[in-house]
Amino acid sequence: MGTVLGVILKFRKRNSQRDGKISTSSMVEYCLLIALLIGSGTAIALMPGTSVDADYPMLPEGGEIVGPAEVIDGDTIAISGLKIRLHGIDAPERDQSCFTENGTAYPCGISAHRALEELIASHELQCKGDTTDRYGRLLAICYRGVEDVNAEMVRSGWAVAYRRYSEEYAAAEKGAKDGHHGLWQGYFQMPWNWRNAPETRTAKRNTPDCNIKGNISGNGKIYHTPESLWYSRTRVNEQAGERWFCSESEALAAGWRSPRFD
Repeated sequence: MGTVLGVILKFRKRNSQRDGKISTSSMVEYCLLIALLIGSGTAIALMPGTSVDADYPMLPEGGEIVGPAEVIDGDTIAISGLKIRLHGIDAPERDQSCFTENGTAYPCGISAHRALEELIASHELQCKGDTTDRYGRLLAICYRGVEDVNAEMVRSGWAVAYRRYSEEYAAAEKGAKDGHHGLWQGYFQMPWNWRNAPETRTAKRNTPDCNIKGNISGNGKIYHTPESLWYSRTRVNEQAGERWFCSESEALAAGWRSPRFD
């Protein structure tokens, strides 16, 4: 391997002196070097002027990594520089706000971040996974001893089951919802809906499941359910920022309120 690396260094030095222009013979030599490296199971950025992207470190051998973790947000951590997305769950984004039962806004993304920090504290985690997401993060289930950290975040109510990818934590979510834990103490948008809100705000239309009218007037943002006295008189003007909602909790989480005199 040392011989191969020596040839690589000579190759890079020689071509760096040619203003980055690589001759046909040099390209043949480069391809042979690539073949040697592939055969030895090594991957290195060889082309002049390139480097390994630190945001995309190689996956851990055997699909397992162990060590103390740094919390990035409510569903993402890093161990030894490797970013890890907790599989099967979704937590509020760092700048997302949610609402208590009485309608008071609070930074639930920060609350979820703190909940994960308190959960793992200074413990060493064992994370298992063998695939990455589109951002290069390892998708993994992480354990603090024998405790499933992903599941505990959902059980505590500071994350929800990400059913688009897994039903594994659906039962844990139901328990948190029934017990009014974490996010379920009040109202919130599902994290994936919050992330997509700017794109979907005007795309949503009146359907049997999304028939709550979000109106904007001199009295502020008010939503009307089909049972509302003002429902039939209310028109939704999407160009003015008005919108349809699929549930009252979604309307509340988006900043709308119920009419006072219904």
